Formats: sequence, C-alpha cells, structure tokens
Amino acid sequence: MEPENSAVTHDDHRFPGGCQAVGSVLSRIGDKWSVLVVMLLAGGPKRFSELKRAIGTISQRMLTLTLRGLERDGLVTRTVTPTIPPRVDYELTDLGHSLCGPVRGIGDWAFENHGRIEAARQRYDGRQEGAG
Repeated sequence: MEPENSAVTHDDHRFPGGCQAVGSVLSRIGDKWSVLVVMLLAGGPKRFSELKRAIGTISQRMLTLTLRGLERDGLVTRTVTPTIPPRVDYELTDLGHSLCGPVRGIGDWAFENHGRIEAARQRYDGRQEGAG
C-alpha cells in the first residue's frame, strides 16, 4: 500500500539517488541570482544590459554565469541577432515559464516577510552580542 504522503525521501526505492538529483536542481533554482533572472524574464525577453540594470547589484561575470546555467538547464534560451554590435536576447523556455509560479510565490513570501525576518535577525544578533 502506498503511503498517504507521496513526497520523495532519500531512501525512497522508487527514485534512487532522489536527494542528489533534486539537490542539483534546487541549487540552480534556489540561487538568488537565478530567482531574480527568472522573475525578470517572466515579463518577456530581455537583453543582457536590461537584466544587469534591473538587478543592479550583480556583477557582469555573475550574470553571465547565471544565464549560462539557466540556459544549460533548459530554463532560458539565448538568441543572437547578427547586427553590429550583435544583439543578444534571453527568454524563458516553456520549462522556465513553469518555474514562474513557484518563484513568484517564494518572491512574494520574501517581500511580505522581509520585515519580520529582519526583526528576528536583530533580536538574534542582540542576544549573541550579549552572550559574548
């Protein structure tokens, strides 16, 4: 009989190596830069410079690495238009669009709870300073 909770566990015989497989996916989509890029591309294709400007705090190298990783994982497509200079556009694939809902949910949660988390950090840090 199947258990009522069908979540995959590390010892689930139906999905050998499940934690490692899921871990590699989560490391991509859980990365803060990947989340921001997916959120920005949800509104449609963007050029590299548009993404960099919108994110602001990301280095050119880190944005390049993030976009390459998202492209490698099939979440983003890169289209080069042969102009002078070449135009490069990034766009979410169907798989990338399927990630928008969960990413938006996490992003909304982060915005809604940022103040509470910051207050908790300050309380924690105050206790740590007092303990030292």
